[in-house]
Amino acid sequence: MIPSVDLADFLNNDPIRKNAFVNALGAAYSDIGFVAVKGHLLTEDTNEKLYAACQTFFALPIDTKLKYEIPGLAGQRGYTSFGKEHAKGRNEGDLKEFWHFGQTVIDKDPIGEEYPQNVFVEEVPSFNEFGLKAYQQLEETGRYMLRAIALHLGLDEFFFDDKIKNGNSILRPIHYPPITAEPKSAVRAAEHEDINLITLLMGASAEGLQVLNKQNDWVNITALPDQLVVNVGDMLQRLTNNVLKSTTHRVINPPREKWQSSRFSIPFFLHPRSDMKLNVLPSCVSEINPPQYLDITAGEYLQERLREIGLSK
Repeated sequence: MIPSVDLADFLNNDPIRKNAFVNALGAAYSDIGFVAVKGHLLTEDTNEKLYAACQTFFALPIDTKLKYEIPGLAGQRGYTSFGKEHAKGRNEGDLKEFWHFGQTVIDKDPIGEEYPQNVFVEEVPSFNEFGLKAYQQLEETGRYMLRAIALHLGLDEFFFDDKIKNGNSILRPIHYPPITAEPKSAVRAAEHEDINLITLLMGASAEGLQVLNKQNDWVNITALPDQLVVNVGDMLQRLTNNVLKSTTHRVINPPREKWQSSRFSIPFFLHPRSDMKLNVLPSCVSEINPPQYLDITAGEYLQERLREIGLSK
C-alpha cells in the first residue's frame, strides 16, 4: 500500500487538519512520489459509467475506432491505435490503445485557439458525456492538490491557480488488450515518468502498476476502489529543481494465466498553460542543490517530450 491522505482534511476549515494534510502529502512525495487520495471530487457514478463506456468503445471494430484517429494531431485528441506510443529511450510500442479528451474553453480565453476540438464518438454517447464529466471533476481535484503542494513548497497557496486555468490537461482512457502471443520485449507500458505537473489516476481494472522506489526496487501500487492515485510529473520536478521527484513507474504484463484479460486504466494528466515558465523556483535552489535545468516553458517542454515518445515528429 502507498501512503493515503483524505482531501476532505484539506477542504475543511480546520487549519490543523489542513496543515496535517499538507505535511502528509509532502512526506509521501518525498518518500515514494505517489499518494492515494480519498475524499476527492470524482463521483462514484462518473467513475463507474466512464469505465463501462470505455469497455464499450474499445470493443468496437478496429475500422470504427480508426475513424477517430486524427492525422497530424500527435494524438492530442481522439483515438491512438495499438502500439503507437513508446517510452522515452525505447523503440518498442507499448501494448495499449487509448483515447484523449482535452480542455474545453468556455470563457473566450484566447488560449482556446491553441487547442484542437474534442472528438466525440457517435456510437457510444455515454463515453463522451462521462469523459467530459470526469475531466472536470479530476481537474478540480487537481487544483486543490496543487494548492497543497504549493503550501508544502512554501509558496502562496494559489501559486498554480492561474497557471492551470484552461490548462492543456488530458484525460486518457487506456485499453491494454489481451496478450495473444509471447511479447518480444514490449510490456503494457514500459518504465517512464509522466510529462505533466501531476497525474491523477482513476482506479485501474486490474493490477500491474509498479513504482521504482529509492532502493531501486519495483513496488506494486494498489489503491482502494474509492481512491485516486496521484503522482508527481516531470514538469513539477523541473520547477522544484528535483525537490519533488517524478517517480519512475510502469505497467507490467500479467501472469500467463491472465493474458486473456483486458486491463483498463484512466489517468488524468494535469498540464499547465503552455506559457507557464518551468524555470526552477529560487526557493528550491541552494549551495547543495544548484539549478539542475535550463529555462523552458511548459509548451516547449511538452513538444520536446512528445517527439521523444513517438507521438510527434
